[in-house]
Amino acid sequence: MAQQRAMVSDWMTPDPVTTTLDMTLAEAYELMLEHEVRRLLVTRDDELAGIVTLSDILRTIPAILSETDRETRLLISSHTVRDVMTRDPVAVDGEETIQDAAERMLEYQVSGLPVVEGRTPVGIITESDIFRLVVESWGGLDD
Repeated sequence: MAQQRAMVSDWMTPDPVTTTLDMTLAEAYELMLEHEVRRLLVTRDDELAGIVTLSDILRTIPAILSETDRETRLLISSHTVRDVMTRDPVAVDGEETIQDAAERMLEYQVSGLPVVEGRTPVGIITESDIFRLVVESWGGLDD
């Protein structure tokens, strides 16, 4: 099969939803729901500091749920993104190919990569974006 030359910048989601290190997990969860995303890029001084996923948050909550409802709310609101995020995540440049991004996702077993210019996040590329490329590319093969 030929190497895919599509560029990350052509298929990424630009202007990713970001959060800060000190946002509570409850606030981060609400932000994900509001924007219908499963990943937030964490920034410090407009540079990529980490990534937090819905799974990161949900893995933390079961440990908290054994408490009473009032205590649960207090614990969730006291935990921050800093506590559960992946620091210095694997990232990709927008000028790299989709194949480069897909290979990196496979190598590091992640489903999404921040897209950066230097250390500044400019987008995010996920498995869904790559599936969209595959569907659109293969869609015309039957003609």
